[in-house]
Amino acid sequence: MIDKAREIALKTLYNIDINNAYSNIELDKQINSNLKIINSKDIAFISELVYGVITWKLTLDEIVKKHSKIKLKKISPWIINILRLGIYQIVFLNKVPKSAAVNESVNLAKKYGHKSSSGFVNAILRKVSITDYEELFQIKGDIERISKTASMPEWIVEKLLEQHSLEETNDICKNSNIRPKISIRVNKLKISKEKLKEKLKTVQNIEVQDGILNDFLILPKAKGLEKMQDFKNGEFTVQDEAAGLTALILNPEKEEKVLDACSSPGGKTTYIAELMENTGLIEAWDIHKHRVKLVEDTYKRLGITNIKTKVQDATIEMKEYFEKFDKILLDVPCLGLGVLKRKPDIKWQKTKEDIIEITKTQEKILETCSKYLKKGGKLVYSTCSILNEENIDVITRFLKNHSDFKIEKIQIKPTYLQKVIKKENNKNYFEKFIENSQYLQVYQNENTDGFFICKLSKS
Repeated sequence: MIDKAREIALKTLYNIDINNAYSNIELDKQINSNLKIINSKDIAFISELVYGVITWKLTLDEIVKKHSKIKLKKISPWIINILRLGIYQIVFLNKVPKSAAVNESVNLAKKYGHKSSSGFVNAILRKVSITDYEELFQIKGDIERISKTASMPEWIVEKLLEQHSLEETNDICKNSNIRPKISIRVNKLKISKEKLKEKLKTVQNIEVQDGILNDFLILPKAKGLEKMQDFKNGEFTVQDEAAGLTALILNPEKEEKVLDACSSPGGKTTYIAELMENTGLIEAWDIHKHRVKLVEDTYKRLGITNIKTKVQDATIEMKEYFEKFDKILLDVPCLGLGVLKRKPDIKWQKTKEDIIEITKTQEKILETCSKYLKKGGKLVYSTCSILNEENIDVITRFLKNHSDFKIEKIQIKPTYLQKVIKKENNKNYFEKFIENSQYLQVYQNENTDGFFICKLSKS
């Protein structure tokens, strides 16, 4: 009899590979369609398997290549994903006995392969051990070694080595595989932090920790938050603390006019609204109608009324908006390499060539939207990426052509950033202020996603 959790994980991985489906959407779809036959423990195991295999795909395939006489390209999508599932359990999940991983994989191969598939899967998985992974650390070439031990495409490793030392690059790649903590932002328009904290602990029986930032809580083991009544009532929203920093650094004040030109799905937009105590006006734009709908759903759930949405391409200049806003947030489209621990499929979808196109878009948005800022106004440029090409290089080129703009030293009171920029094992390159607090580059680690934030002022 086939284990249902493993079978659902397999179907999810297959659809992601064959249909280029987004991992989170496909996983939710598979789980929701099987709720009658699985329980919460199954759901947690399915999620572990799916995200684990996607995260470690390159490394898992290296182990397949070591033991298989058949080239990867000639192995069917069903069987290669069965092998990845089996190897992931054997090498990375100590709680799963090897015999169970092998036997369940063989059962899946009998159903989803041809007659010889089960024997092929059985022969390979019985050879696999943790030693296969440990041997990869003996590779002499630095780029190849980091790529195969951290399951990171070589082009990303090369790019990081242009900016960092070998040790730093290795740790940044390694940290991209850490399982993310769930952080939530308290909606102080509806409830105090302490009251929500108490409700989650006593009513929902959820472990709760204080976040680094004042308005945030960490829920290390929480599942299904969006189905909770407290969420539906708008008492909190799920958001990483590094993303929350963008709103804090923008520092919006009551009654101001603010533009969030790339606002979907609305996490940063609504935090700006909460910091403004639901006063003034926030214009929230996005290029796609369905993404604007996400912003609307978010602010309505949170009980916010000072946000006005619009389907708008932020690269297209509109003279009626010239010098209209006191503050502007540009959380521009990016490669997303700072959020790999949440969206590991990004690293298999993006290429080195994508950098050129994405930076053109980033520069165009900054060039266009900077005209909408009032004299004396403040603009925050941010990405959830970690490459200089998308970040400080874009800012540097912009400033060369705009003498009326300058980088403003980032200041937050109270000094949240001193807590964020703490040393991890005496290695301060995980999270650091660069050039006298002129901009912030946070690298993903156990606490936050990777993020770049720079604040500009207009003279």
